Formats: sequence, structure tokens, C-alpha cells
Amino acid sequence: MIDRFVAQRLGFALLILTALVVIMPILFVVGIIVAWGASAVNWEFLSAMPSDGMKAGGIFPTIIGTLLLMLGTAMASIPVGVGGAIYLAEYARDTWLTRAIRLAIVNLAGIPSVVYGLFGLGLFVLFLQFGTSIAAGALTLAIMTIPVIISTAEEALRAVPTEFRTIIASLGGTRWQGIQRVVLPQALPGIITGIILGLLRAAGETAPILFTVAAFYLPRLPQSPFDPTMALPYHLYVISTQVPGMPLEVQYGTALVLLTLVLSMNLVATVIRSYFRRRRQW
Repeated sequence: MIDRFVAQRLGFALLILTALVVIMPILFVVGIIVAWGASAVNWEFLSAMPSDGMKAGGIFPTIIGTLLLMLGTAMASIPVGVGGAIYLAEYARDTWLTRAIRLAIVNLAGIPSVVYGLFGLGLFVLFLQFGTSIAAGALTLAIMTIPVIISTAEEALRAVPTEFRTIIASLGGTRWQGIQRVVLPQALPGIITGIILGLLRAAGETAPILFTVAAFYLPRLPQSPFDPTMALPYHLYVISTQVPGMPLEVQYGTALVLLTLVLSMNLVATVIRSYFRRRRQW
């Protein structure tokens, strides 16, 4: 019979090996992107307009377009997602209807992004006549992001101990006062996690913006929410597959900028989440 300490060590060793198997391919891919793309990333590459069919110049419009899309997605998805989570966690009764809504939300979170792209094309671009624009792309990405935000935010709200709500009610506070002043601040780390997960998924998507917003070659900045724009994921796809003779350094440099943008958002979210988690009272 194996000694329990030996079994524990074997278990830890197996966990470490599993973690290495997961992490090493990611580090390998990131290392290749950095090694091939670092030489192309400089101030001109980040701040200049593209030229010569995107073989020269920089990627400034794609960076601005991506940031505008993320801003529009956040403005459209966060109020709806957090509001829906508050209703499901704090107000909705446990009925067949709410259970069906939760099941629908989970299913919506797993729908392929190309389906959202076709939906956005039909609803925002054609039916509402937004055209190929930032507004159409941001709303499409928001619809894709909302189920993730609702699911994670609802779990964060439900994780707050019931005693907090009971104390507020015993002091004469309304349900909304308890949610606003106690429940939401305590659930904020989990809510921020859900928001960032949704936005990070949207930041790297190509199919939805391909149908609704992204321009193949547009060496200028958008002037209004109803203008098309270039975006990093679609730009990377185009220069990697549709532009013959594109230098590999430019392709990997664009991938490195997109990776840095996503990781920076994740780092900022981690810092904010850690700050609110330290202030949590349970």
C-alpha cells in the first residue's frame, strides 16, 4: 500500500506536469510571436498610416479602430449584462421561465462567433441600415459579450453571503439600497472578471467584425460611429492570407501588438480586481 505522503507527492508532481504541458505550448507560441515580431514594432509602425497596399507604413488606424470597438462594446454590454445579472440574482423568482432564461444565456455564450456576425449583418447593417460601421460592429460584439457578463456577474452576486442582505433589511433599508451599497461592492471582483472575459473574447474576434465593420484597406481614421474602420484581428487575417508578398515581420508584429493589447487589458483588470478583493469584507 502506497504511503499517503508518497501519494501526495506523486499527486503534486502530476499536477505540476499537467500545468507544464498546458503552459509550455502557450509560452512557445508567445515566444515565436515576440521573436519574429519585435523587430517590426517601432514608433512609426504604431503611429503611421498604412501605405503601399499595407506593405509599408504602420497600423495606427487598426489600433484606434480596435479601441473604439472595445469602447462601444463595453458601453453597450456592461449596463445590460450587469443589470440582467442583478435581476436574475436578486429579484427573479425561481420559476420555469427564469430557468429557461438561464439556460438560454448559457447556450448563447457557446454559439460560434460567425453566427453572431451573420446576425449583426442582418439586423444592424441591413435591417436598421447602420451600414458597415463601428456602431454595427460594437453592437454585434456586445450581443456576443452579454451572455458571458450575465453568467459570471450572477455567480458573483450569488456568492455574496445572504447575511449581508438580511442586515440591510433589518436596519430598514430597501432591497435596492442593499444591492447598491453592500452586494455590488462585495461582488465587484467577480463582476469585473466577467466583463474582462467578455471584452477579451470580443477583442480577438474576426468573424463578427468581418460582416459588420472591418474595412480591407482604409488609411484614415473614422469620423463618426457610422463609419467603417480597420481592426487588428481582421487586419492580421488580411495581411496573412490576402496580401501576397507581405513580410513575415509585419505579420508577426501585428500579432504582437494585438497580443500586447489583450494582455494589457487583462493586466489592468487583474490590478482592479485585486484592489477590490482586498477591500472585500468576507
